[in-house]
Amino acid sequence: MASFAAAHHLLPASTFRSSLPLSNRPSISSLSYKPLSFSSSTAGFGQAGVAIESKDRGLFVQTAAVRHLMGSLTRAEGLRFAVVVARFNEVVTRLLLEGALETFKRYSVKEEDIDVVWVPGSFEVGVVAERLGKSKKYQAILCIGAVIRGDTSHYDAVANSAASGVLSASLNSGVPCIFGVLTCEDMDQALNRAGGKSGNKGAEAALTAIEMASLFEHHLTQ
Repeated sequence: MASFAAAHHLLPASTFRSSLPLSNRPSISSLSYKPLSFSSSTAGFGQAGVAIESKDRGLFVQTAAVRHLMGSLTRAEGLRFAVVVARFNEVVTRLLLEGALETFKRYSVKEEDIDVVWVPGSFEVGVVAERLGKSKKYQAILCIGAVIRGDTSHYDAVANSAASGVLSASLNSGVPCIFGVLTCEDMDQALNRAGGKSGNKGAEAALTAIEMASLFEHHLTQ
C-alpha cells in the first residue's frame, strides 16, 4: 500500500489549490466565529452534567454531581474473607499471615468471618483462590506466599505464574483476589517485609482486601 506522502507526490499540484479566484476569496477579517456550547448528561452511577463554553479567558469545564466511589476501611463488619497461604518458606508466610489476621481484627473483621486455606506453594495459590472466589462465600480473597530467588531460573517461573494466577482468579471469579506474594532476592529481604524494618506486607495486603471488599459490596454489586 502506498504511503500518504507517496500518494501526495503523484497528484498534480493544482489538486490542492482552491477553485476560487483570489479576488473572490473572503478575507479572514470578514469571517465571523461563534462560540460553541455542548451539554450532556449521563445516568448509571448517578446523574452528572457537563457544560463547556468559550470565554474570553479560555475554555471552562463545569461538572455537577460527580460521584467518587471508594471502599471503606470502617465498614468491614459482616464481610467475609478467605486467606490462601503457601507453606513453602513458611518462616516468612506465617509472619505475613499473622500480620494479616491482626489487621483484620483491628478493623472489626470477626474471626468467624475468616477462613485460612494452606496450599503447598505459591504456584498453587491462584487455582485455590479462584475456586474460593467462585463459591461466592467471600467478599475478597487474600493470597499469601514467598518466592525467594535461588541459583536457577525456577524463581522467575514461579513468581510470574503466581502473579498471573492471582490475577486470573480475580477476573474469572469476579471476586477481588489480593496479591500478597513476596518476590525477594534473599531470605533477609523477605523477613524485612514480613514484620521487619520494611513493615509487614501481609498487613498491607489485608487493608487492600478490606477496601476492595467494601467497594464491591457497597458500590459495585450487580
